[in-house]
Amino acid sequence: MKFTCTFRSMACTWLLASATSLPSALMAADEASENLASRLVQMRGQVDELQSELSLSRDEHKNRMAFLTAQLTELEASRDRESLRLQQLEAELETMRTDVAAAGDNSTTLQPVLLDQISALRAQVSRGFPFKVAERLAELDEIESQLNAGILPAQRAFNRLWAFVEDEMRISRENAIYSQSITLDGASVLVDIAKLGNAMMYFRTRDLNYGRALASSQGWRFELFTESSDQERAARLFDALRKQIRQGYFELPNALPAALPTTSAGAGK
Repeated sequence: MKFTCTFRSMACTWLLASATSLPSALMAADEASENLASRLVQMRGQVDELQSELSLSRDEHKNRMAFLTAQLTELEASRDRESLRLQQLEAELETMRTDVAAAGDNSTTLQPVLLDQISALRAQVSRGFPFKVAERLAELDEIESQLNAGILPAQRAFNRLWAFVEDEMRISRENAIYSQSITLDGASVLVDIAKLGNAMMYFRTRDLNYGRALASSQGWRFELFTESSDQERAARLFDALRKQIRQGYFELPNALPAALPTTSAGAGK
């Protein structure tokens, strides 16, 4: 009987202890569930954020590829225009050769042929790529004035004109840095220019601001870049050309003409 009472006492004690610890266990389980739910919500937020970043990256990549594809198309079109310009220059050389042969050695008959060629070249330079236009026109003016004054014999004038056309062909293929005056915001400014054949031209002012030459139906104009990223890209191009790095991959601000006459052509290498 005493044993039975002791057992019952122990059972009661155990039940009492269990009843006391049960709420604590339930509370701990609830807290763990809440922590897990909170963690799941946090992880879901992170997943949504990563998904949003991934979608944004995909869109940026898609837009970037579309831009590069469009730029590649423009470059190919510029290359084709430049190829056509070179063909035109070669045809002009052949025409000059034929006309001179037909005119013979007589300066009287040769002079009108040369004057016609000078006029045609002057029109091309005036309408074409804005590289040292004043200097190139001045050279044609000098040949013309000396020819008209009798200072320069027709045959020597022909040789100088021939050299001028060959120089035009070289310019159209050249990637290099030069200095020249441009009209910027209505003022004449001396700048450094980076030309890529006859396709694109960038400039750098003396206070290290960068810009580009753009062609339109009204002619060529020069404008400064407003975006810092474009300034940085142009600066890297100038640095590469200064180091004689003339081939490779360059990410450049767009300076391709929307629509140019065939006298303003694509890039040379």
